[in-house]
Amino acid sequence: MKSLVDHLSQYAAYHRDPRNIASHFIGIPLIVVAVAVLLSRPEWSLGGLWISPAVVLALASAWFYLRLEVKLGGLMTVLMGLSVWAGQVLAQQSTLVWLSSGLAMFVIGWVIQFVGHHYEGRKPAFIDDLSGLIVGPLFVVAEVAFMLGLRQELKHEIELRSGPVTLREHKTAH
Repeated sequence: MKSLVDHLSQYAAYHRDPRNIASHFIGIPLIVVAVAVLLSRPEWSLGGLWISPAVVLALASAWFYLRLEVKLGGLMTVLMGLSVWAGQVLAQQSTLVWLSSGLAMFVIGWVIQFVGHHYEGRKPAFIDDLSGLIVGPLFVVAEVAFMLGLRQELKHEIELRSGPVTLREHKTAH
């Protein structure tokens, strides 16, 4: 099994331009909440416990994050829980509100992601490795921690493998 540093370094290699990283601070949360919204229907009650595909996916994601590291995994579990809660709230609305809000957040989130990758000059990580879809939210949380001055040893390990964050030159055709 890959370690936390392995996953984040592999993902970070596709995200070294600060504009691309910034786009992920908006795009990824929108996508995560959108998936929670869209997967919050159907819902079932199992022995008084509410469950939906969103809950199942959040639990599987939490297990993945907690296996990598308890501290970041715990934070990711809380964030996934909040996303599922938001998804459930929107799923309780009319079908029009539920579906349009979920789809709008999903599309807008991906548009923002692809704009960021335009600046990066590199395709999204998940195109080469589907694990990028689950590592992306963790990457955003780790980047926020780094910006707050936390987890500097982890940042150093990632930068040793992936290089520093720098503005990429934008090449234009003549």
